[in-house]
Amino acid sequence: MATAVRTSLGVGAAALAALMLASPDANAVTSAGAPVHRPSASPTPSAGPSTRPSTGPSASPSASPSPSPSPSASPSPALTPPDVRIRTYAYGSHARQIMDVWWHTVGPRRPAVFVIHGGWWSGGDKKYMTSISRSYSELGYTVVNLDYRLSGDAAWPAQRTDVMTAVNAVRRHAAFFNTDPSRYVLVGFSAGGHLAAAVGAYGDGRPGLRGVVGISPPVSPLSAFADGTAFGTKEQQKLRKAAIKLAGGCTPAKCPRVWSSMEVPFHASAGDPPMLAFHSSEEFVPPYQSEMLKESLASVGVQMTVKTMAGTQHSAPLYREPGVAEAVQAWIVARLGRVAG
Repeated sequence: MATAVRTSLGVGAAALAALMLASPDANAVTSAGAPVHRPSASPTPSAGPSTRPSTGPSASPSASPSPSPSPSASPSPALTPPDVRIRTYAYGSHARQIMDVWWHTVGPRRPAVFVIHGGWWSGGDKKYMTSISRSYSELGYTVVNLDYRLSGDAAWPAQRTDVMTAVNAVRRHAAFFNTDPSRYVLVGFSAGGHLAAAVGAYGDGRPGLRGVVGISPPVSPLSAFADGTAFGTKEQQKLRKAAIKLAGGCTPAKCPRVWSSMEVPFHASAGDPPMLAFHSSEEFVPPYQSEMLKESLASVGVQMTVKTMAGTQHSAPLYREPGVAEAVQAWIVARLGRVAG
């Protein structure tokens, strides 16, 4: 299938060899410094006292609060158990390099679930993932609900870099967040599912990453490009344009290395984590994209499960279909374990 996609795009033998041999840019990932706390409970900025929670570990990952509030709303404290802290932190200097961290101040070190929103790589916001974040916090996990630079802010691989930087920041401050840095999963929705899979297939495995979940993940931008011609649906045409924008406005023929870097099935390796993908049978991101990735992972001995539901639901609406969230949660528990105490 992957070969068919490349052939349909008119990639010559030499260009294909360049695509297949091109490795991700090892310099794309920047090391994370101390995340900066951006309080979001108050509508106005204030100097205030230290941002360290009243209980929990003593080492704070931030020296002082940011001079401006977070652009996203905090989950309601009234709905949060007393042992759970929720704070918004910056993991970079850009306004969208922020993350809401939910962590338990008592009990054992918790595995972490990183939640990555969708939105055509050009929109979306972590605030739409609040209820999903809460559900994993209620299971006892540390939850990191993150924003990242959009395609209008920076071209690929900035989005993958941001996810990896946020992960590095939380792992670096695992003691503060009462988190086990050796056990975490990534859960991405639509474009966020592509980013989660691209992190999972970056290099020969990521330290501590136990699994990747994608809900309607467009893991093959080349396929999206091919499907989004004038003969495609309106949504497929939109996805084609979104993929071009992610690539910096460049088409596969003009920028083969960029598109190779975005194409997750090209980068499967033996050290990758197991993956799970859900699609609807008739949605505009067809299940065959994840089937291509499954074949690539299987060739290097990595397991991937692709589940297809009847209908046209995409991303979060698909996640809300009966049985989907429960299946995802069970898959995650099988890889992270249940939290005792």
